[in-house]
Amino acid sequence: MKRRLVSEDLFNIKSVSNPQISPNGEEAVFLSTEIDSKDNKYYARLFHLQLQTGVITQWTYGKERISAPKWSPDGRSVAFLSNREEKNQLYVINRNGGEAKKVTSYEAGISSFLWDPSGEKIWLSSKLKKDKKFTDKEEKDENQFPKAYVVDRMKYKMDGVSGAGLIEQNLFSQIAVLNLEDESLEQVTTGDYNHSLQAISPDGQKLVIGVNRSENQDFEFKAPIILIDVATKEETIIVDQDGYYGGTAFSMDGKYIAYVGSDHSYKNATHPNVYVYNMDSKSTVQLTESIDSPVGDCAVGDTQQGASAPSVVWTDTNDLYFQLSTMGDVRLYYATLDGAIYPASPEGEHIYDYAISRDGKFALLAVSNPVFPGELFYYEIATGERNQLTQFNSQFTQEVELVQPTNISYQGKNGLEVYGWLMKPAGYEEGKKYPLLVEIHGGPHAMYANTFFHELQLLAAKGYGVLYVNPRGSHGYSQKFVNAVRGDYGGGDYTDIMDGLDYCLSQYDWIDETRLGVTGGSYGGFMTNWIVGHTNRFKAAVTQRSISNWVSFFGVSDIGYYFTDWQIGKDMLDPEKLWEHSPLKYAKNIETPLLILHSEKDFRCPIEQAEQLYITLKSMNKEVGFVRFPDNDHNLSRTGTPNLRIERLNQIVQWFEKYI
Repeated sequence: MKRRLVSEDLFNIKSVSNPQISPNGEEAVFLSTEIDSKDNKYYARLFHLQLQTGVITQWTYGKERISAPKWSPDGRSVAFLSNREEKNQLYVINRNGGEAKKVTSYEAGISSFLWDPSGEKIWLSSKLKKDKKFTDKEEKDENQFPKAYVVDRMKYKMDGVSGAGLIEQNLFSQIAVLNLEDESLEQVTTGDYNHSLQAISPDGQKLVIGVNRSENQDFEFKAPIILIDVATKEETIIVDQDGYYGGTAFSMDGKYIAYVGSDHSYKNATHPNVYVYNMDSKSTVQLTESIDSPVGDCAVGDTQQGASAPSVVWTDTNDLYFQLSTMGDVRLYYATLDGAIYPASPEGEHIYDYAISRDGKFALLAVSNPVFPGELFYYEIATGERNQLTQFNSQFTQEVELVQPTNISYQGKNGLEVYGWLMKPAGYEEGKKYPLLVEIHGGPHAMYANTFFHELQLLAAKGYGVLYVNPRGSHGYSQKFVNAVRGDYGGGDYTDIMDGLDYCLSQYDWIDETRLGVTGGSYGGFMTNWIVGHTNRFKAAVTQRSISNWVSFFGVSDIGYYFTDWQIGKDMLDPEKLWEHSPLKYAKNIETPLLILHSEKDFRCPIEQAEQLYITLKSMNKEVGFVRFPDNDHNLSRTGTPNLRIERLNQIVQWFEKYI
C-alpha cells in the first residue's frame, strides 16, 4: 500500500533537465538536480547517456551546482558552468572520462558561454565593473565601512539580487572570446551597456548579441538584437523595437536566424512568437502568426529545477522545433520555413526541456504530468514511439500515492470558456464529504498545466480536494483571454474563480460547501486578498507574497512604476483608481481567518504589502496571522531556502487544519 505524500518529499524528488545530444547523435549529457536536506542546498550533477544502449554514467559528484552543459563541435568534450568555487566558472570534461579541467578563474565569474564552431575558442559573458576587463583582479576595500547607494534611475533594484536587492552600480555584462590553446582572451564588447551573448554562426564569422545602448532606459523595455561581423565589427540590426526578443539560433547552413519574442501590443501580456530572419534578404517573417497561443513554457510548478529549454532548435533540413503553451499543455511543435506548423508531442503533459537530433529524427524530452515529476525520454518523432531513459523518481512514484486531477471547463463572464482541474483528496471514499481548497497561480500571465505540482499533491494528501483553474489573464488559450485581466483586476478574473467553485459544487457532491479554503501567491496572493474582502464563503485563507495596496506598490516594487500602469491601467496621477483595485481598501469586510506569508527580501511584492495588511487587520481585531521568511525573495516556493520551503508548506497546512 502506498503512503501519503509529505512536505519533506521535496527532498526525494529529483529534476532531470538540460538534455544535450552529441554532434554524432550517439550520446548525450544531462543534469539531475536534487535538494540536500542536511546541507540545506541545491546540487546539480552531470550525467552521460549512451543512446543505443541506454547506459547512464554519472560524471560529476561534488557538492556543486552545474549548469549549461554544451558539447564541443567535435564531440570530444563537454563544457559546463559550475559554482564549486562559489562563483560560476567554466570547466571542460573529456568524454572519455577524467577530472574536469577548470578553464576560467575570473573573479567576476562567468554568466554564459558558447563554443566557437572551430572548437578552438569559447565565447564568454560576464558582469564586469565599469572600465574593467575579464582578467582584472577585484579591488579589495581595506575598510568595511558601509557605502551610500546613490540612486539615479528608476530601475535601481531587482528581486533575486542578493543583499538589499539593489542593482550594483557600474556593473555591465560584457562579452569576450577565449582561445583554449594559449588561454589568451579578447574582450569583444565595452561601454556602459549590458550585452547578452546569443549565438554564433556555423562558420564562426557572425555573432549575435542583445544590447540596448540608450542612455536612459527607465521607460524602455527592449534589448535590440544585433548581428556583428566578427572580423570587421560591422553591425546589422535584426530587431529594434519595444518588446522582449532573444533565444536566437542560426540555421545549420547559416542562411537564417530564428528567435522568439513578443512585441509590446499588450505589454507583458503579449504572446511570444517565433521569427525567422533571412541573412540574404535581411527580411523577417513571423512564423507562428497563425497560432493564437504563446511560444515557450508558461507553466507554473515547484519541482522542475534547472530546466533551460532552448527557445528554438533547427534541424539540418531547415525545419524548426519549439515549445508551445496551449490548453494547459506545454507541447513540442514543428514548423517549416514555408509556414507549415504541427504539434510534435502528445496532449496531457508538460515538455519542460528538450533536445532535437540534427537530422530531426528523434528528440530527448524531459516530460512531466500531474502524477509524474519528470524523467528523460527518447522520442521517435515520426512514429511517436518513446522510451523512458531515466528512473530518478521511480522509487518516489512507486512509494507515494499521487492524485490524478480531473479536467474541468465551464463558461465564465462574457462567454469566455475557462479551464482547470479538480483533485479529489488522496484516499477518497465514495459517499464521504470533503473540504475543498482553491489554489490561484501568480503572474497573472502564467498558467496551471498538466505538470507535477508538489504543493497541490500535498494538500490532496492532507485530505483536501483541490480546485485550480486558469482564469482570464492566464496564458495558454488566446491573446484575447490573456489580455482580458488588464484593467479589470478583481473583475472578470474574480468571477472566473468563483464560477469555477460554483460549477464544482453543482457537479461533485463529495465537496462540503461549508468547509472551503483559498490560497495563492503573487497575483494569486492579490486575488486571495481580494476574495476574502468580497465574500465570506471561505472558512480560511492563506495569502502569499501578495499585493494589498497598489498605491504603495507603485513606488516600492522593483517593477511597480510600470507594471501598475500595464495591469491596472493607471499610475499615481490617478491614485483613486489604484486604491479602488487595492484589497486593503476592503479590509474592513474581511471576516475569513487569514494567514499572511511573505519573504523579507521580496522586492517584486515587497514585504510592506504584507505588513500593511497585517497591521490593518490586527487593528480591527480580525483573525490574522503573519509569518516572515528571512533571506528569501519572491521565489521562495520554487527555489527558496529548502528548510523554509518546508516550513512554508507546513504553515499553510496547519492554518487550514485549524480553521477548516
